[in-house]
Amino acid sequence: MSEGGRPPGALRRATLDDRPAIAGLIAVSARGLGRGDYTDRQIESAIETGVFGVDTELILDGTYFVVEAEGRLVGCGGWSRRKTLFGGDRFARREAEELDPRSEPAKIRAFFVHPEWSRRGIGRRILERCESEARAHGFRSLEMMATLPGVRLYRALGYVEDERVQYEMDDGVRIEIVPMRKSLAEP
Repeated sequence: MSEGGRPPGALRRATLDDRPAIAGLIAVSARGLGRGDYTDRQIESAIETGVFGVDTELILDGTYFVVEAEGRLVGCGGWSRRKTLFGGDRFARREAEELDPRSEPAKIRAFFVHPEWSRRGIGRRILERCESEARAHGFRSLEMMATLPGVRLYRALGYVEDERVQYEMDDGVRIEIVPMRKSLAEP
């Protein structure tokens, strides 16, 4: 942790210029932090099929964030007011319709941290920003499809797991993901 108890690095909204660096960070994070939970084949398939990938719509909506430290991106993640629950630009199953914050949960999306920067509060910091913004936009709850490496963080921050899902990617490879939810109580 840095002085003052904040994690290192500057948190800011992602820009379109960040897309290549975000794509690189996603791949490094998935390969480095996912190995304890997924096989190499599952990780590479998730990257190739776009299950793990950059979602430009989140950047354009202004709901995707990055953390920079030492001149590079070390964390990313966001929230969405759209129906798509997971997947990047290349992911075929996308739903761009906007959600009704009075009756539908906002989506927590695409959290990845560089393995060399894990366990320093970066994911928590981005998630707290996402929750705050979703609440400010009138959302009463959040949901996500968590990767197995992320479940521990989300559980520690009040998210409740549902039954794990075996998701089949376009190439036939299956990956286990976890639906999770959280109610947004007033601060």
